[in-house]
Amino acid sequence: MACLILFVLLFCFATLFIPMLRWRYKTNEKVIYLTFDDGPIPNVTPWVLEQLALHQAKATFFCIGDNVQKNGAIYQQVINSGHRVGNHTQQHCNGWATDKATYLADVVACSGLVQSSLFRPPYGRISRAQIKAILGDEAGIGINQIIMWDVLSADFDTQITPEQCAANVVRNAKAGSIVVFHDSEKAFPRLQHALPVVLSYFGNLGFRFDILP
Repeated sequence: MACLILFVLLFCFATLFIPMLRWRYKTNEKVIYLTFDDGPIPNVTPWVLEQLALHQAKATFFCIGDNVQKNGAIYQQVINSGHRVGNHTQQHCNGWATDKATYLADVVACSGLVQSSLFRPPYGRISRAQIKAILGDEAGIGINQIIMWDVLSADFDTQITPEQCAANVVRNAKAGSIVVFHDSEKAFPRLQHALPVVLSYFGNLGFRFDILP
């Protein structure tokens, strides 16, 4: 729960002081943008793809380059299923603990495997200098959007229950929301419960799930 509180505080601070980041989309359409971080991972990512297909839902997967190297066939399955992919660095770098040059090099390494104009910083931690370097395209890799979120499922938090994970999304998501899940082994015990609940709940309300614009 402490992790969730920290992320809420981060969201409030960054929304006010770092407007270059995308937190949600203003729309009157009943659309929600599901995103999945840290994959592709055997068993977990294919299960996510199955659940999305059952509900005719599309999503955006922010992939770690190292995992793409290890699980190329699953990565291709994500693309072949009509989902979008984004850069999540090569080694899941913490931007607050990494200098700009090293961080940018890790983003570039991932871009060689994940061709995308979208980027999400691991942990949501990124410095102003890193933002400027990425959006200024200093490395020439064509990233033009840094995607954050307005709804955090907290599926990575082992101190919350699967039911609490689902409730985090059900209570807070609305039209235009960007929701964060993780297709990781750590998150899977909570994701297995929460994702079907979220897909069914909002589907019954007439929402659609789409890739990020």
